[in-house]
Amino acid sequence: MLINCKGNLIDLSKPKVMGIINITPDSFYSGSRSNSDREILENTENMLKEGATFLDLGAYSSRPGADDIPVEEELQRMMPVIELILKEFPDAILSIDTFRAEVAEKSLNAGAAIINDISAGLLDDGMLEIIAKYQVPYIMMHMKGTPQTMKNLNQYEDLTADVLIYFSERIKAARNIGLNDLIVDPGFGFAKNADQNFELLSKLQLFRILELPILIGISRKSMIWKKLQISANEALNGTTVLNTLALQKGANILRVHDVKEAMECIKLTSELSN
Repeated sequence: MLINCKGNLIDLSKPKVMGIINITPDSFYSGSRSNSDREILENTENMLKEGATFLDLGAYSSRPGADDIPVEEELQRMMPVIELILKEFPDAILSIDTFRAEVAEKSLNAGAAIINDISAGLLDDGMLEIIAKYQVPYIMMHMKGTPQTMKNLNQYEDLTADVLIYFSERIKAARNIGLNDLIVDPGFGFAKNADQNFELLSKLQLFRILELPILIGISRKSMIWKKLQISANEALNGTTVLNTLALQKGANILRVHDVKEAMECIKLTSELSN
């Protein structure tokens, strides 16, 4: 399972970690927000030292009910941060968390290597064309509606089957336009309630049928802290437990706020298959 990131071939048959750097004022976990250049560079350095292969930059909060912001504001937040990080850490592999083709293209021109799209191309008709133009790895997530409406769109006939059908359709659309390096993300918390999130995680091994790398983003999400009746700030242990289960079921990338602990999950679970 190789993906090409700006000429670097990354082998995802050995699980990797993607560190989250939010450049939004309203992301759900306050500990992930970077509010100054110094914080951004410190977070970047720490994550890279702790073993992150990728860094995922988000300038648009996609938490349930988050405010929609114009594309100009997303760009104003995103572009200086890409430049800042790559000036200090030129070898960093940056993933851009956006569903907008314009943000994707400008970010790729600025040196980003991956696009992480919560809508798999459904919220911007131009997205797949941009990915095909630049031939970069493309993370396709499952979601219904938008961050503003998804909370009320969690009705399914058969959750896992419906999500797999969705991916088969989006993969076909991507292949038809010439996309090569695809990664799927089941979209925990996106148009799914807590019970549905756990159902999806329990059946994660079924996603291997897609024969694509699987990214898991459950770090500190409400499916953990609401079940445990704690806060997102206290949800690291629960995150570690679920990341471990996800690895055992075939996850290839862990998208996390806490890189060191995720790397430990990978190191220890890899011993089980030796």
